[in-house]
Amino acid sequence: MIDVSKLVEVRRSLHQIPELGFEEVKTQAFLLDYINQLPQEHLEIKTWKTGIVVKVQGSEPAKMIGYRADIDGLPMDEETSYSFRSTHPGKMHACGHDLHMTIALGVLTHFSNVQPKDDLLFIFQPAEEGPGGAQPMLASDILKDWRPDQMVALHIAPEYPVGTIATREGLLFANTSELFIDLKGQGGHAAYPHTTRDMIVAGAHLVTQLQSIVSRNVDPLDSAVVTIGKITGGTKQNIIAEKARIEGTIRTLSIESMQKVKQRIEALVKGIEAGFECTATIDYGANYCQVYNNEELTREFMNFTRNHSKFDLIECTEAMTGEDFGYFLEEIPGFMFWLGVNSSHGLHDSRLEPNEQAIEVAVRHLIDYLLFKSEK
Repeated sequence: MIDVSKLVEVRRSLHQIPELGFEEVKTQAFLLDYINQLPQEHLEIKTWKTGIVVKVQGSEPAKMIGYRADIDGLPMDEETSYSFRSTHPGKMHACGHDLHMTIALGVLTHFSNVQPKDDLLFIFQPAEEGPGGAQPMLASDILKDWRPDQMVALHIAPEYPVGTIATREGLLFANTSELFIDLKGQGGHAAYPHTTRDMIVAGAHLVTQLQSIVSRNVDPLDSAVVTIGKITGGTKQNIIAEKARIEGTIRTLSIESMQKVKQRIEALVKGIEAGFECTATIDYGANYCQVYNNEELTREFMNFTRNHSKFDLIECTEAMTGEDFGYFLEEIPGFMFWLGVNSSHGLHDSRLEPNEQAIEVAVRHLIDYLLFKSEK
């Protein structure tokens, strides 16, 4: 029996304690406290950094099915109408990881009480938003010993109504890369610009040039995004800036386009160095590979979902979203799907308010799907 009210309480508690990648100390403690109160007869619990892995021993295991939930938050101030808003200033669960964790706990609760036939592995992964927890977690001794035969994960989708599940065979999410460019020139007095090398001007020119990459260097039949989300530079209105920093993200649907975009960025930065007599460094930060759904397993899941008339299954298109779950799918067959949560504000928005009814929808559907897989 699913205690929906308890799960809503869990989600709200988790929502109040968002933490950044590999800093999820309170989150890990909360999750462990919940998991340790479950029946332990079939459970084995291990920790990895700030993450957790829980194995549910099957009664007649022929395979192991892994389910992954990410646990970190984002560095932003919350502006929701909630009474249970974040208690950590400058941090928020604005990507729905509080729901992701809660759904995983709901499914784990069921299978701690009702032993499955096959082994199940619940992975509570840190640092999805950066610097990336999936790749090092996959390389850990825990996941070398407990290697799933299949992986499943979900991501909330504010644009879809509750009761909707969306996915597709093949490419679901894009290749992504962070982008950090530091420019250094010569500062000085605003009245003597000829004695300086102004990095505000250099940065402004570079940002404009970066926007030409997608429109003029990427095949129109392919897709790419270069977004600059933050620019910093200068200290006072009458001091010419010696330094400027540009921060952004790159998204592409092919590895080849990612390489081409980076080559073009590097060429433009060299031009800025020559044109503005400055020095520049480029850091690509965290790079996430594409999320590529295994065709056979995804098709099976989609057909299973269609047979549950209470769900509306949508075969969606690719998204420029980035997700390090792609690293799991590089090594282990599986898939990710969108879960409709019907919010008027989107992902990474400080006003995101997912409909909590989606928690029960996801928990019930995942329990049914895992039981179906376990009986095959």
